[in-house]
Amino acid sequence: MRSVVPLFAVLLGAAALALSGALAIGSVAISPGELWHTLTGGGNEMTRTIILELRLPRALAAFATGGLLALAGALMQVLLRNPLADPYVLGVSGGAAVAALLAIMAGLSGFWIDAGAFGGALLATLMVFAIARGPGGWTPARLLLTGIVMAAGFGAVISLLLALGTDTSLRGMLFWLMGDFSFADRPARLLVMLAAAVAASFAFARPLNVLARGEVQARLLGLPVRALRIAIYIAASLLTALAVTTAGTIGFVGLVVPHVLRLAAGADHRVVLPGAVLLGGSLLVLADTLARVALAPRQLPVGALTALIGVPLFIVLMNREQVTDRS
Repeated sequence: MRSVVPLFAVLLGAAALALSGALAIGSVAISPGELWHTLTGGGNEMTRTIILELRLPRALAAFATGGLLALAGALMQVLLRNPLADPYVLGVSGGAAVAALLAIMAGLSGFWIDAGAFGGALLATLMVFAIARGPGGWTPARLLLTGIVMAAGFGAVISLLLALGTDTSLRGMLFWLMGDFSFADRPARLLVMLAAAVAASFAFARPLNVLARGEVQARLLGLPVRALRIAIYIAASLLTALAVTTAGTIGFVGLVVPHVLRLAAGADHRVVLPGAVLLGGSLLVLADTLARVALAPRQLPVGALTALIGVPLFIVLMNREQVTDRS
């Protein structure tokens, strides 16, 4: 394993800078001195309100969501043995979106939209898991194909719901689909879940390293491949459900971030998993900050910005991998 101290120093520094920028940048600019004074218990009432009640919960929610998506993406790529796998490839986000849009069309808000999205994501997970089971059990190819078909079906339902939505609900529905942290004001739950997920996945990093090299080799080394694959699938689906419930559909974080970490630090999941959490969280905090301030007072959908960042970045990564393979 390569020396990872410099890498994690850079990732921690990037996370700190991203969070600091999210707290300082906005319609009311806050200097580094004011920011530090407020975070350490000082500052005037207006500055405390802006930082502690408005910007900090949103920034922490964005960081936790980015970390969850990146971690889920890394797990999905191991499960399906496919570098193009991401947290949404098995239709989890489609199920969440259908349930959330139905809640919005019914005039519900807040808790009920979140509960509907989480329930829809879990229902989609169970459906894919049940349908993909064949005579030989769950195989990566069968899971992937079933997930793609289910995602396409959910996409058709989403199109119908958007066509049937009223003018008053349509804007909220579109923003939910494209990612929105406007109402993400309770990040503690997400941060606790993220910390627990990182600890659990790190404990299984060595089995993940073996499984990533092939199922046959994993069986020869005595790994319970079937149980491990089921655990990875359930964990990745739950992480995705939490992320989708918080901010809607945000693409490319779970796809691109694990690739960046593997290029920088190799394929050891003891490094890739925690590193992906830090990088994914930092990337989404930066994207959300840009979404807030780019056309202020109008707010852009953060999912659209992650796609704009992720597409060229993924093309660069693919070209770099091709050059490496030729050499």
